Amino acid sequence: MPMRTGTPMPELVGATEWLTTETTREELIGSPTLIHFWAVSCHICHENMPAIRKWKEEFGPQGLKVVAIHLPRQEADLDINRVKHDAEKMGIDEPLAVDNEHTITEAFQNSYVPAYFLFDREGNLRSRAAGDAGITMLEGALKRQFEQAPVG
Repeated sequence: MPMRTGTPMPELVGATEWLTTETTREELIGSPTLIHFWAVSCHICHENMPAIRKWKEEFGPQGLKVVAIHLPRQEADLDINRVKHDAEKMGIDEPLAVDNEHTITEAFQNSYVPAYFLFDREGNLRSRAAGDAGITMLEGALKRQFEQAPVG
């Protein structure tokens, strides 16, 4: 069963390795956080990455944190050099977990790429979406996170 709205963010443990920087759930609490799952073999993931970069530029100064999780869908996706190459090519400079054993994926009860999970400042799930329309569905929920007054 997929995660429900209001579910606390799972721990980000069990990555095969972290590219760029490693992060933890505790470091993300206090800011709206977008966690996106992608794969090098997913053409929709590649097509949607400019929207994520745009959101980082637009909402990053307001506190948005973004974490990428690479979820391999096939054996060729396990090639770490290909993951690094595609991440660089797509401008993924946020913390990037390589989840070859699907440990993080299972914690998020996810089975899709692309998949997007938006958590509020308290670390509770506010919205989730997947597939080619997922990026469009998420935009309104993301904007609402910044219409609310910050906690504190």
